[in-house]
Amino acid sequence: MSDLVLRVERALEQIRPYLQTDGGNVVLVEITDDNIVKLELQGACKSCSMSMMTMKAGIEDSIKRIAPEVTDVVAINLETV
Repeated sequence: MSDLVLRVERALEQIRPYLQTDGGNVVLVEITDDNIVKLELQGACKSCSMSMMTMKAGIEDSIKRIAPEVTDVVAINLETV
């Protein structure tokens, strides 16, 4: 497992308890060659109206603090309006 994957997983472990408190979770799907982190939102996070804000203000910020080379963080199952 690469250092980048380990750091992204560490960032997710820091935010995961907050998501789980509200019945949600997040799983790392892949990190692309151009350092885009693809996540799958699970449970309540999939349908929550605040999911986009959670992605950008919570999850993405946490990941980029530990892994600044990450260029973007996207949820593969989050429908954009």
